[in-house]
Amino acid sequence: MAHRDEVLQLLNSKLESGRVRDYCPNGLQVEGKAQIRKLITGVTASQALLDRAVAEQADAVLVHHGYFWKSEASEITGMKKRRLQTLLQHDINLFAYHLPLDIHPELGNNAQLGALLGFSDISALPSVEPVGVVRQTQLSTALSLTDIVARLQQQLQRPVFAHDAGIGDIRHIAWCTGGGQGYIDAAAAAGAQLFISGEVSEQTIHSANELGIHFIAAGHHATERYGVKALGEWLAAQTGIEVQFVDLYNPA
Repeated sequence: MAHRDEVLQLLNSKLESGRVRDYCPNGLQVEGKAQIRKLITGVTASQALLDRAVAEQADAVLVHHGYFWKSEASEITGMKKRRLQTLLQHDINLFAYHLPLDIHPELGNNAQLGALLGFSDISALPSVEPVGVVRQTQLSTALSLTDIVARLQQQLQRPVFAHDAGIGDIRHIAWCTGGGQGYIDAAAAAGAQLFISGEVSEQTIHSANELGIHFIAAGHHATERYGVKALGEWLAAQTGIEVQFVDLYNPA
């Protein structure tokens, strides 16, 4: 068991959340009970995840995608009202970390996806801010696009979308989890032969063809499962809190 303020301080310190400008507040988004015995982690603070937290009698939820985005309506109605009502009625804390969890060199989504795929010598692409939102590696042995697709599908346990730009085998790979497909231009400028992200847009394929870079969209949810899971495991080791990762199915 740990106090809510101790948990918040540990998370903020580990992720250095104060140094990142973001599209939402990072940290404690909804205040619940002071003492935390059990915490649920998941990618998004959806109603299904909150209902699971209630069923598990959790005192807190830790996610990558929380609430209060700059572009969202400010009214507390409908789906937003029901989600907040669930948290407040059951006195559940909601912690959320967006970009700080993407860029962390150890626990971040990008770092964790690279480790899952067996990449070594991972570094940040320095041309993209905040540093760490795109990561890269140089393979010691060139692989085909087919080889990398097979590895991704095996590790993520889902099909992925791959676009072959016709440039042959791959040594230099760059990636950004989630909705990072727009960074394909920066990856190509850095010399990457493959860019991996979670989603694909119509213009992504044009960039891949015209810049000569393979592209894979492996799923927004699928590529961002591992940061929050690793962060929860780290928090459990620091505090003794019972932490349970809940992977709700999402094909996107």
